[in-house]
Amino acid sequence: MSGFETVEILLVEDSDADAELTLRALKRQKLANKVVRVHDGVEALDYVNRGGEWAQREDTQPRLILLDLKMPRMDGITVLRRLKADERTRGIPVVMLTSSAEESDMVESYNLGVNSYLVKPVDFGKFIDVVSQAGLYWAVLNALPR
Repeated sequence: MSGFETVEILLVEDSDADAELTLRALKRQKLANKVVRVHDGVEALDYVNRGGEWAQREDTQPRLILLDLKMPRMDGITVLRRLKADERTRGIPVVMLTSSAEESDMVESYNLGVNSYLVKPVDFGKFIDVVSQAGLYWAVLNALPR
């Protein structure tokens, strides 16, 4: 994958086990070097808005946000709603990566502007494949305006 710029992915995941699996999948595609993991929606919004512990971070945005749906403090739907309502963050691709196959969650996510909705497979190998493919597509192959 030489020639591609450094990729920054914001992983918003409260489950340590799912975060580890996701990182393992991204490592498979050599995308794990520039992943920042936060544990809930409040931390995610702090990160993108450079607030709280992230106030001093570099003034750039991630190329991709992998967002869990069910989290403590602030859920993924609320985060998505706020990201897509703000012109500064509206253009960041957001992939909902969740255990929820509920039709209402999918419909609401797409109505709010999610770029993709992926249900986490229970099978370890399939989980790795889904995240690897999504990470490669959204963080490397998908063209974004500068």
